[in-house]
Amino acid sequence: MADSVTAQARTGGRSGPRRKEEIFTAGLELLAEQGYDDFTVEGVAQRSGVNKTTIYRWWPSKSELLRDALLQSGTLAFDLPDTGSLTGDLVELAARVQELLAEPRTRAVVEAALVGAVRHPAMRELVTQFLEDRLGRHQPLFTRAVERGELPVGLDPALLVDAVAGALWIRLLVRRRPVPDDFTGQLVALLADGISAARERAGRRSG
Repeated sequence: MADSVTAQARTGGRSGPRRKEEIFTAGLELLAEQGYDDFTVEGVAQRSGVNKTTIYRWWPSKSELLRDALLQSGTLAFDLPDTGSLTGDLVELAARVQELLAEPRTRAVVEAALVGAVRHPAMRELVTQFLEDRLGRHQPLFTRAVERGELPVGLDPALLVDAVAGALWIRLLVRRRPVPDDFTGQLVALLADGISAARERAGRRSG
């Protein structure tokens, strides 16, 4: 995370904020088109119109550039739902992940990142950092659920996020099948049953 702050400081000059999103957009487009193997900073410079020496000054390596593109670009971002209930929030969360993966450009970025993560330790680290960052951004959703008594204290929210996102990734990216209208509702219902059982177990231990 400190490295990310450093990169932000590098882009804090007069031209940095104005061009940063253009560089990130170009980087994610090239990752989707070429994959991690053929991704180059020179290619990003050509696509974005920013001098490569400037990009290297801000991000000394392609992995650092891709890390900040994944973490800071609006391409993979969405607003956190707040429906007033955990099940409602999970349904909305699943729907927003589905919307991202349904968009061809975003889907291509996610696929390239996952393929690269399997083959390259550097890309695997980038994807891990991205997932940890998103889990941190989702934390308020689970904090509210604990406060409402819907989640037992100490339950790892990553289990729920991985279950929701993983089911959609498998359905859309691996099986290449459409998502039925009731898919997310059924998925969250299954998770809700598991959450209820975990809450009961936690209650028995505390009693």
